[in-house]
Amino acid sequence: MNTKHIKDRAERKRLKREARKRRPPKTKRPPDVPRGAHKKKPRKMPKGQRKR
Repeated sequence: MNTKHIKDRAERKRLKREARKRRPPKTKRPPDVPRGAHKKKPRKMPKGQRKR
């Protein structure tokens, strides 16, 4: 939510909280997707090459 035009901090905060409550909940990550340290690491590449 873009609240850049609202000057009052409390008003901005209230609008953002309302927007958070209105949005649908995030979907759970499927169990087969690796998390954190289990993610695949990019191979060591020579300097100047693209990583992915």
